[in-house]
Amino acid sequence: MQPSNNSSTITGFILLGFPYPRKWQVLLFVLFSAVYLLTLMGNGSIICAVHWDRRLHTPMYILLANFSFLEIWYVTSTVPNMLANFLSDTKVISFSGCFLQFYFFFSFGSTESIFLAIMAFDRYLAICRPLHYPTVMTSRICTHLVVSCWVLGFLWYLIPIVIISQMSFCGSRIIDHFLCDTGPLLALICKKAPVIELAFSTLILLPLIILFLFIMGSYALVLRAVLKVPSAAGRRKAFSTCGAHLSVVSLFYGSVMVMYGIPKTEHEAEMQKTVTLFYSVVTPLLNPVIYSLRNKDMKKALQKFLGI
Repeated sequence: MQPSNNSSTITGFILLGFPYPRKWQVLLFVLFSAVYLLTLMGNGSIICAVHWDRRLHTPMYILLANFSFLEIWYVTSTVPNMLANFLSDTKVISFSGCFLQFYFFFSFGSTESIFLAIMAFDRYLAICRPLHYPTVMTSRICTHLVVSCWVLGFLWYLIPIVIISQMSFCGSRIIDHFLCDTGPLLALICKKAPVIELAFSTLILLPLIILFLFIMGSYALVLRAVLKVPSAAGRRKAFSTCGAHLSVVSLFYGSVMVMYGIPKTEHEAEMQKTVTLFYSVVTPLLNPVIYSLRNKDMKKALQKFLGI
């Protein structure tokens, strides 16, 4: 159902973004354009390094390459529209455009959570079940896991997007954000329905909570296994294979929990934008740096690919 419209001049929502003076808008456009290009280049380099270096044709790096591919699309679901918004005078996004951005942003985020869980499971098998690892994590199984990540991530948010697209929206339709996020959209609903809003929020948060608990459980078992390793060198080697992934998990889930774990009444608009920027833009930028610095094989492959 098309959202109700009280003004004939408004054909969608108004994304305020960052309502600074014009010169600051241009400066932010240049800054985030550079961040976007660096993110594409960094994650693209990891994909190419894994593709061309045969030593990296293992489940761990295949998952990493797919994760980098996901990060490219994750950041693309928000940044291009944000860049256009910096230079726009009206800052209008159509209803369908807003709902599509909502669906793809959360679907990519959900898929990222599943990938992080699968990568944690891969490390659990490699460290806690090393003898069974080659037979369990085969290329065929790895491919099935990758496909499952994408399918599940995009299927889960079909229900929330159908729910929110059927709601009616009233008032100014001004969204004080740079993307169509859950809170701002629910705040514009004409008729409040607490039960529907609770179900909606549950559908958004449930997969994140379950997957986070799975990741923490996997690393608890990894930690227990590593502490049993007699040599310090062996423990360092085991931890080094997990360090980069744990850093990425901490960045992503830490910012997401700050965003969605604190009661909405304590959120200010600027805080919402800052935290969302961190996990949706900054984290995809930092991931290639983290993996290249914390992983010797990846570092060598990137140096070879870049000719350094």
